[in-house]
Amino acid sequence: MSQTSSQYQAELDKCRSLFLKKTSDYGTAWRILRTSSLTDQIFIKAQRIRTIQESGENKVGEGIEDEFIGIVNYGIMALIQIEKAGEGELELSLEEVTTLYDKHSTITFDLMLKKNHDYGEAWRDMRVSSLCDLILMKILRVKQIEDNEGATIVSEGIDANYMDMINYAIFALIKMSEKS
Repeated sequence: MSQTSSQYQAELDKCRSLFLKKTSDYGTAWRILRTSSLTDQIFIKAQRIRTIQESGENKVGEGIEDEFIGIVNYGIMALIQIEKAGEGELELSLEEVTTLYDKHSTITFDLMLKKNHDYGEAWRDMRVSSLCDLILMKILRVKQIEDNEGATIVSEGIDANYMDMINYAIFALIKMSEKS
């Protein structure tokens, strides 16, 4: 489990670094997006991964690893948007964004530790393609919850689904880094 924690943090650090660099370049323009738009962005990234996995062709140039990093970062953006719902301030300082990123990545990491304990690190025996499929399934669940205006009967909320997507994406990044 300590190996998972250190590998997880290493992959998260890559995601965080890119996120903060892009925030320095673009500010927080993404704050204009509704969570449903962020869900669709995650869908696009996961669908592209699946297409590349199935076809074996990559015509754009960015690899699967870049798309999993994007899933992590869009997931964190979505969690921030949920927290900041109703707040009209679009531009956040780099300091505030860093604090929010760290807060939501820590909560997501803690969830991973709990689930990883209970599931006995089952993800280590999974294929990267299966992790992508699980992300796509979670996206479809979130879309359904969004279409139902957040109403659920027994299901976990949108935030828990985003955290699962982030964790699956980081697991995929770990598995890919182990192969290279």
